[in-house]
Amino acid sequence: MKPKSKILIIAGSDSSGGAGIQADIKTVTSLGSYAMTAVTAVTSQNTTGVKSIVSIDSKEIFNQIVFTSNDIRPDAIKIGMLHSSNVIKSVLKALEIVKVKKIVLDPVMVAKGGAKLIDFKAINLLKLKMINKVFLITPNIPEAEILTHTKIINKEDMIYAANRLIKYGAKNVLIKGGHLKNKFVRDVFVNNNEIKVFDSQRFRTKNTHGTGCTLSSAITTFLSCGKTVKKSCELGIKYVNLAIKSNPNYGKGHGPINHLNSIIINKKFK
Repeated sequence: MKPKSKILIIAGSDSSGGAGIQADIKTVTSLGSYAMTAVTAVTSQNTTGVKSIVSIDSKEIFNQIVFTSNDIRPDAIKIGMLHSSNVIKSVLKALEIVKVKKIVLDPVMVAKGGAKLIDFKAINLLKLKMINKVFLITPNIPEAEILTHTKIINKEDMIYAANRLIKYGAKNVLIKGGHLKNKFVRDVFVNNNEIKVFDSQRFRTKNTHGTGCTLSSAITTFLSCGKTVKKSCELGIKYVNLAIKSNPNYGKGHGPINHLNSIIINKKFK
């Protein structure tokens, strides 16, 4: 099978494999596309929490993005963990050279176990310089609250926060509602033309590590294959929902989801 498209992933590494660049690669690959990477940080973590974070030099991040893209041009780019101002500046500089229109930003700020993954200066720079450069931003509830200084407790708050992000320059916004205690998981898509609410089944499980990374990568993959942004969000949400439902129950804490849920392996290896 030939890959349908080429995706460049700019994100941090998760040694446990459930989130970060590992989850992104699995997602892109399982949906039939080709994954390339630019690693922004190396984390030592497992399902119970983050032990340490080591930043990659900003010049090396720039080199990864530009050198890779000069050879294999990406159809779309997914951006995850950008933990410092220097990293954000380096990525912005590289994007000016690469010039890809379909860019999805997942503003990773806090790990599932509660560890902070970005500093205050970087958050401000993200708002002022990065949000208006991307095609879609996909914050969860805590991230949207930090970015908009808004308390979110219902759908109306999600729509209000999304519109504030649009005022910052965002073209399309998907606020993920998994943190709200609703019967269903409610995600809200907003741009200048429409509002769409996606309701999904909520599963009783602690194994949701990497759902945000996975969703943004799935959306990026569908976008790269020519789907509209709203349809890409819909298909990405369905993919993540099935991945949660079929999670392998690994680890003692917040375990990973099943990125292979879209693959049927019928070839026998001898």
